[in-house]
Amino acid sequence: MTLDDLIYKPGLLAGRRYLVTGGGSGLGRVMGEALLMLGATVYICGRRAPVVEQTAQELMAAHGGKVVGLPCDIRKDEQITAMLDAIWADGGALDGLVNNAAGNFVSRTEDLSPRAFDAIANIVFRGSFMMTLDCGKRWLAEGKAASVVSILTTWVWNGSPFTVPSAMSKAGLHAMTQSLAVEWAGRGVRFNAIAPGLFPTEGMSARLNPGGGEHKTEGNPMQRNGRMPELANLAVFLLGPGSEYVNGQTIAIDGAQYQATGGNFARMSAWGDEDWRRARDNIAGQDAKDRRQRLE
Repeated sequence: MTLDDLIYKPGLLAGRRYLVTGGGSGLGRVMGEALLMLGATVYICGRRAPVVEQTAQELMAAHGGKVVGLPCDIRKDEQITAMLDAIWADGGALDGLVNNAAGNFVSRTEDLSPRAFDAIANIVFRGSFMMTLDCGKRWLAEGKAASVVSILTTWVWNGSPFTVPSAMSKAGLHAMTQSLAVEWAGRGVRFNAIAPGLFPTEGMSARLNPGGGEHKTEGNPMQRNGRMPELANLAVFLLGPGSEYVNGQTIAIDGAQYQATGGNFARMSAWGDEDWRRARDNIAGQDAKDRRQRLE
């Protein structure tokens, strides 16, 4: 990504500090890169220390500035607190938080175990809330203005078969966004959310398109997938100066896919046992790859 991909003046975010959870890859990396390119100090966190550390080095090599990669499992409250203590000690309060860390995979709901449900809900729902709460307490105590952007999906409006733990968890963050936007607005902390359509990434493709092949744009009125700078531009708008009156909103960026098709996984109702077996095998392969990376 280059500055030509962004719609903002250089240096717009100079002196500002942001944390992007799940910032080592995918959408989180793209948003962190945009913040860095516009002058911000960026902290990225994720469970895989080598990934976030490598991403930080790559982004600084490409654009200069300061990116700090921090290992943090947001399912564990003590790791959140320790990480935020380190960030505050490294230069003071954050100006914004992007709740991007997530987990998801397709499955027939009757095939889910309690552990599988927790694998999603403890990151997306509980972990994002605890991260927000810890940051929020610090901001409120300091009288610090800040902006929180959570990455949701259009399923918060209509649910999604075959990704029920994610649909439930994202809907919870949608409710958090609307609730805290009212509760903390008078104290300077804003809350908004983005509901992206299809922005293909490696991890997402392996778990949400486990049948293989490319993601199809079938049914999308614009007949294409999202482009990463488009998402980055929206995130910067919600986090940066000039959008202070935007609060409590969840904004879809999906080319009107939600309006045209519902934007969820209802099409998988046609899958049979063999399709689901192949899906489980492909997802297990991606999980094994991720585990190897965490151990490296």
